Amino acid sequence: MLRRLPIITLTAVLALSPAAHATARGGDPMQDDQPRRAAHGALGANFNQNLDALDYRELREAGARWVRGFFPMPAADDGDPAEHFAIRTINDVSDRGYQTILSLKFPYNKASFPAPGSPQMAAELARLDRVLPTVMGKVDIMTIGNEPFIESLPAERDQRLNTFYETVARHVVEHRREHCGAGCGTRLYMGALNRLDLADRRTPAAERWMAFVRETPEIDGVDIHPHLPAPENAQAFLDYILPRMRADQTFLVTEFSLVWHWKRHLEDPVAAGFAQRHGFAPGTKVWQVIKAAIDEPFPQRKWRDFLTSSPWFTSRSTFLRDQMRLYRGTGRLAVATYGFKQDDLMVRNFGPGKDPWLLNSVFAAYTVKPRGEGMSAPNYWLGAFKAQQRT
Repeated sequence: MLRRLPIITLTAVLALSPAAHATARGGDPMQDDQPRRAAHGALGANFNQNLDALDYRELREAGARWVRGFFPMPAADDGDPAEHFAIRTINDVSDRGYQTILSLKFPYNKASFPAPGSPQMAAELARLDRVLPTVMGKVDIMTIGNEPFIESLPAERDQRLNTFYETVARHVVEHRREHCGAGCGTRLYMGALNRLDLADRRTPAAERWMAFVRETPEIDGVDIHPHLPAPENAQAFLDYILPRMRADQTFLVTEFSLVWHWKRHLEDPVAAGFAQRHGFAPGTKVWQVIKAAIDEPFPQRKWRDFLTSSPWFTSRSTFLRDQMRLYRGTGRLAVATYGFKQDDLMVRNFGPGKDPWLLNSVFAAYTVKPRGEGMSAPNYWLGAFKAQQRT
């Protein structure tokens, strides 16, 4: 079971009657020793590929007790996975008493999925056999996949995607059974689904994905990534996944944001008052101010003034609070994690066509001057993030 830390108040475990269990399993009652899943409702820090940017002082400042990142599976070919910074960091985080989520990322957006039984599939499973011993039983949650319907060729987002991930998942389940045992501290989720607010993403492959989640007793639930053009679009994700899971399953939200809303406003002119106060020409566009902050980081007060003088931003200032209320309100949220820190990919070649992930982060490492002793400056969302920590 997941470790219990004082800062997280766990909600009641979702207890099911034997009849409900039988319904969920298609008529077969759950075994008495099957662990029941808990809905923690926690909010943690997501680092994606940038676990090497983790600063424990910033985690403490934000009150975060959960940490999430991902490991790109091709990196297993480059040496001992235990020495890769992502695995070293996530294990160190766990050793220090934090709770952890590691997503296994399978990038097949430039190559076809290997067929079961092929040498290419054998190579992929061999990678797993090198990676799993370094983290199984150490991380609290392992997500099988990162964003499969993005990290794949568009033409193969069909049964070929399902076959690949089901093969991988069964291998992970078998490894856990053989090497970690019934009391293994690592729970398994399948992840993550994107843009379920769009009808054309609710495909037969997505249906089969959810069927596999529901019908595989060793899987605790599914991960979703609601990157949204509007806050209300998140409801479509819940409306899709919850009826398609067993009643004892929970869900993760390891990424969520308003990135598509922010992007629509990159070519808006900045507020006239902000431009006048800080020496920008009338009509300067939002993306140009962000680029100026990347090129020469702003004092924290100037960056905050930029955000709070922008109606497109302030109209969404309760996003973090409102989304957590929505997810927790289901009683089925295991953990959500939110983008914690700006990284170099967010600021590289910034322009009007760039996805502005950097506006989401809890800490502004690239658009605001650092504080003393190398700590990143808080971004707008730090206060809301702290307020959502359960004490």
